[in-house]
Amino acid sequence: MLSGRWAYRLDGDNLRHGVCSDLGFSRGDRSENARRVAELALLFADAGSVALVCLVSPYADDRRHARELHEQSGLDFVEVFVNTSLEECARRDVKGLYAKARGGALANLTGVGAPYEPPSAPDVELTENLNVASAVVRVLEALAPVTI
Repeated sequence: MLSGRWAYRLDGDNLRHGVCSDLGFSRGDRSENARRVAELALLFADAGSVALVCLVSPYADDRRHARELHEQSGLDFVEVFVNTSLEECARRDVKGLYAKARGGALANLTGVGAPYEPPSAPDVELTENLNVASAVVRVLEALAPVTI
């Protein structure tokens, strides 16, 4: 429950093992991954849930499409931009992907071998200097007016 509302986390890593397991990391596959996840989030939101989507979505067009999909259905959409430097991403990387990418063993990692287009006007921006409690408060404040 999220402030008395049912919530479900759609985690990008978990989705890559299931509903998106047939996709790679080309630009087209990344866009298709984002499209599928947006459709899933729409279904959860339509059912009255707050869908918390944890996904690297590197392309502005894909994020715009997700927003438009929800708005066309009369559903709220809150974009949260977790704005961290590449150095901080590498420091937090439990899977070792940044080390592999920098060592040449992994191609097309977002921010290293593949582009990331930062949002121009996210609803919430979280920076690496925020502690978890402060970040949670910012997200909950943005979700407060969301209706079900």
